[in-house]
Amino acid sequence: MTDSALPRRRRRKTTAGVAVVAVAVLAAAAVTERSRVAVSLTVLGHLRWSWLPAAIVLESVSMAAFAAMFRRLLTAGRVRHGRVSMLATVYGANAVSVTVPLAGPELATAILFRRFTRHGADGLLAGWVLLAGVIFNLANLLLMAGIAMVGMATAFPVAIGLALVVGVILSYVQQPKGNLGMLAAGVLCALVAVVLDGKAYGELGSGRKVSRKGLVVSVVSGLLMSLWAPFSTRALTHGNPLGEYSVCVFLTLGALLSCFIWNFYFMEHPLEGGEPVAFSGFFHGPARGHLLGLLGGGIWATGLVFFSVASHYTGVAISYSIGQSAPMVAALWGIFAWKEFAGANRRAQAYLALMFIFYILAILLVSRANTAA
Repeated sequence: MTDSALPRRRRRKTTAGVAVVAVAVLAAAAVTERSRVAVSLTVLGHLRWSWLPAAIVLESVSMAAFAAMFRRLLTAGRVRHGRVSMLATVYGANAVSVTVPLAGPELATAILFRRFTRHGADGLLAGWVLLAGVIFNLANLLLMAGIAMVGMATAFPVAIGLALVVGVILSYVQQPKGNLGMLAAGVLCALVAVVLDGKAYGELGSGRKVSRKGLVVSVVSGLLMSLWAPFSTRALTHGNPLGEYSVCVFLTLGALLSCFIWNFYFMEHPLEGGEPVAFSGFFHGPARGHLLGLLGGGIWATGLVFFSVASHYTGVAISYSIGQSAPMVAALWGIFAWKEFAGANRRAQAYLALMFIFYILAILLVSRANTAA
């Protein structure tokens, strides 16, 4: 037997072994989850088969667009990946994620990670950014739970305020770029603005007692939310650094795949109390709600790209601190779009006015931190 035949024989044995394990896992899942399998087969009997070709076409277009987005961003980040190869990677990872019991999302992440690193992405740095996406997703879920428990007046300022202070400090340690004094003064003004925003919302509150559990959830959310920027900073500045667009790919990928972990867990164990929620409830929601969610995700992803590109010129700490002006933007929507402060008392109006003043000062000081470096 030639030397070249030995690796081929090993690969065949490995492939056969993986196939046997996969069949065994599927058989075990079919036995242990036979009730769910029976329900699924019942659902198939009520399908409108005339819509199936259209669904297949639309899903194919969606997957192709998803693969094209990944390829474009990785190419901009100096990581080469062919069209067919990227499409095969996305289809393979998606198939593993939704079909393998229990560990599907984790295996899909491993597949994407290995494929991207084989095409030139730095493995260690890509892992940091994937972790940042996972943490960011968990932080946002906890923030939503905190808002449900104690209201926006308390949860949003606590979480965003902590994320602002801790995130800027950790990012500056990783990449000390910009005038430290100006940056510190700007962060302090932004933190005061966040507190004033919460005070303004508090003037509209109904006097509801704030639960200790809700405060703890909000604090944990803020601490976790402060970590994604430092991880991204490390990937942008250490070793063989990733490009700004590659960081966006891995960050959003980590957030997407971790949805199958965090979302399912909190659906089974809701923090704010109440009954567990089944995944089938997703399909009972109004179409308008789904579209608004997709629109919100698209807006966030666009903002992430702008943040990443801006950080190349200003440093992550400065770009991140300006980006944490979310409470001010939320207040603008509340005031002008949803009329949340219609009929508010003078104290609430004073808090709002001071909030805008401090946020404008924060942005000016942080901008000055970049030019005065």
